[in-house]
Amino acid sequence: MADRRSVAPLELGRGAPRRFASIGALPFLRLRETFRGRRGPLAFLAVVGPGLIAGVAGNDAGGITTYATLGSSTGLRFLWILPFTALLLALVQESVARLGVVTGQGLTDLIRERFGVRWTLFAMVVLLIANLANTVANVAGASSALAIFGVPILVTAPLAALAVWLLVVMGSYRSVERIFLSLTAVFLAYIAAALLSNPNWAEVASSLTSPDLGGISGAEALLLIAVVGTTVTPYMQFYLQSAVAEKEIGVEELGAARADAILGSIWTNFIAVCIVIATAVALAGTGKAIGSAAEAATALEPLAGSFATILFGAGLFGASLLAMAIMPLTTAFALSEAFGFESGVDRKLHEAPIFYGIFTAILVVGAGVVMIPGLDPIGAIVGSQYLQGLFLPIVLAFIVSLASSKALLGEHASPRWLRFVGWGAVGVLGALNVLVLVANLLGLAN
Repeated sequence: MADRRSVAPLELGRGAPRRFASIGALPFLRLRETFRGRRGPLAFLAVVGPGLIAGVAGNDAGGITTYATLGSSTGLRFLWILPFTALLLALVQESVARLGVVTGQGLTDLIRERFGVRWTLFAMVVLLIANLANTVANVAGASSALAIFGVPILVTAPLAALAVWLLVVMGSYRSVERIFLSLTAVFLAYIAAALLSNPNWAEVASSLTSPDLGGISGAEALLLIAVVGTTVTPYMQFYLQSAVAEKEIGVEELGAARADAILGSIWTNFIAVCIVIATAVALAGTGKAIGSAAEAATALEPLAGSFATILFGAGLFGASLLAMAIMPLTTAFALSEAFGFESGVDRKLHEAPIFYGIFTAILVVGAGVVMIPGLDPIGAIVGSQYLQGLFLPIVLAFIVSLASSKALLGEHASPRWLRFVGWGAVGVLGALNVLVLVANLLGLAN
């Protein structure tokens, strides 16, 4: 079994002032100190955090827009896929949390140690491409949100990127904590939107429990791949394992860490269901697809009143800023760790130039692409989720292999049934990706 070494990508310098603590621990730092060593439900409070934060950050601009597109274009027809994605996400995040707890290492470290430098380079290229696309999506999400209130994209994109950069480079621990805590509350807006839309709850229940597989077009299949990709995001698995490892959760707390990961999976899919319901009731059957976040907000307004515009805009903007901070940081830490560069937001710019260079470059590219004239923000957002869905089987294969290793995890290695389900998911997702790509190449995705 591997040693529990605290070498996770989100690790900070031990001796330096902690100006910016681990994102994963921010909202739950005091709970950890207060309840560590307790038993029963109180023990869970000492561990809770990484899984829930992963769920919240996973519902970023790409996720919100993809779910809204699903609801507006197909109604409640494909609502049944979300319980399946919840189950898949729970199984994946449980495996990732178990890897982090037992080994005390980040996913990048384990890939390098178990598969070598070439596979690590491959995994990092996949992570970089996916996170670049997702950063573009989240800058576009923030821009679309403020476009509701008439703020031009050419103003929002650079200012949002600059604000995130200054927050990470210049912000104090307390200011960052308050900001991130406030951003997690915006997702309540989508629960309110679903309730205010007054759906037919019997139809909702039927759609959740009765899969409709008849006559799925290539475009709908591609959208379903995007839904899976935005729900089980590859980058969040790197984040989650790093957060679990840095929080130094002991093996004796493994059960609570698993519960946290599963609870986060349920939470993120519950929010997804609410978004689909709200947009399905408002837009499905009207023949009007979402062309911008403003259109989605306007469509909800007759159902929820004028406050719906503020709810949708605040939710999209807050989620986008949260992901704009976490995603480039996760990428910078993972790449720096993989190849031995100095890293940590406690370090000055000249002490970790590669780390800050990666972080800055991702933000600059994200803002720059969104500012291209004529770019369709919604197309960029949903397109990033297609990439996530295409890359998911690759990252999932690494996770299943590592979590199944008795040499690595000993008695905590995945049981046979979980290995079977894991490799089955890799095979099914890979086959679906191939089918969708072929359909698009042949012009059948219509």
